[in-house]
Amino acid sequence: MSGIGTKCIQAGWSPKNGEPRSLPIYESTTFKYETSDEMGQLFDLKKEGYFYTRLQNPTNDYVAQKICALEGGAAAMLTSSGQAANFFAVFNICEAGDHIVASSSIYGGTYNLFGTTMKKMGIDCTFIDQSMSEEEIDKAFRPNTKVLFGEMITNPTVNILDVEKFARIAHKHGVPLIVDNTFATPVNCRPIEWGADIITHSTTKYMDGHASTVGGAIVDSGNFDWMAHRDKFPGLTTPDESYHGIVYAEKFGKAAYITKATSQLMRDFGAIPSPMNSFILNLGLDSLQVRMQKHCANGLALAKYLHDNDKVAWVHYADLPDDECHELQQKYCPDGTCGVMAFGLKGGSRETAVKFMDSLKLISIETHVADSKTCLLHPASHTHRQMSDEQLRAAGIAPDLIRLSAGLEDADDLIADLEQAFAKI
Repeated sequence: MSGIGTKCIQAGWSPKNGEPRSLPIYESTTFKYETSDEMGQLFDLKKEGYFYTRLQNPTNDYVAQKICALEGGAAAMLTSSGQAANFFAVFNICEAGDHIVASSSIYGGTYNLFGTTMKKMGIDCTFIDQSMSEEEIDKAFRPNTKVLFGEMITNPTVNILDVEKFARIAHKHGVPLIVDNTFATPVNCRPIEWGADIITHSTTKYMDGHASTVGGAIVDSGNFDWMAHRDKFPGLTTPDESYHGIVYAEKFGKAAYITKATSQLMRDFGAIPSPMNSFILNLGLDSLQVRMQKHCANGLALAKYLHDNDKVAWVHYADLPDDECHELQQKYCPDGTCGVMAFGLKGGSRETAVKFMDSLKLISIETHVADSKTCLLHPASHTHRQMSDEQLRAAGIAPDLIRLSAGLEDADDLIADLEQAFAKI
């Protein structure tokens, strides 16, 4: 199957004769075997199968296979959240004493993960402006750098990552490029096709699509040659004594990275999604393509309305022809980016933004984004309210920035709601 819409429906679970057409929920912690040796082979990684849901579960794996097919990867796994996915993706190839380079425009939770929490684990991070030249970004790399990280569409600033540029830089330094593709989804962009090595997702967003389940995913392209850089990545290229000396890159080939993340990190950290959550996620994936088309159509309609509104100071939505990221949007997401945009009101005060948002009736104020219901958030008043305007600007977030996520309602109703709220400021 080649069509992205077909993969949304058909990939992953392929029932055999007499099996259920819908993906079953394997709501069991454990799995039975006839002999001790059969189970022992699973613990030695000599045989494929299931023995405990903290590591793997059939429902989870079938959904991971669908996401893998959508991204064009070689192997994939699900995690309990997008944060867990980003942590596992990096920690799988880093250890104390290592260094990573990341775009400074990434989601605040990921920024804190890399800049604060992982620093306590001995992993240092240098944040760079993703718009800088290759030569400038090169200067951030060190001999112990193991990863370059960026978001395909940044949250909340909705900038577009130049994946090809980042891939060139990463590979020049012998490290993989990890791209968080949450906002674009594989429907609108597949970063592996542009040189990315590993993809992460918060499946909580568009993939689930209904604000029903928290989850994450990691997809490995299988393209990065770990053995060619064996000194940099000993976790994949030297024996793992906790599994009888297995060398993952030698034994598992293109599945090495995901096998290690499952057999080591999921074993030890246990950030597995419940089978029920994965089942609900799979229902969302079935309609992902058609939903993204509507999200993009509504997003463009709202962005155009805001662009022409005399009470709006600025709008950032890459699908607009005069947007600073429009050229990158045309290259990487020609069918549309997503339904998320950022804008600011004239006057730029927190008070004006709060009054505007409090006047909305249909559009909700939520600490969420990218689902069926239209919502918005003012970081300066909510997620980043502890920061001064100067601190916000230093983090790349305008103090007047409002993040709006266009849902699946009728665009005319959403515009009418914005119109009546604007009339009150």
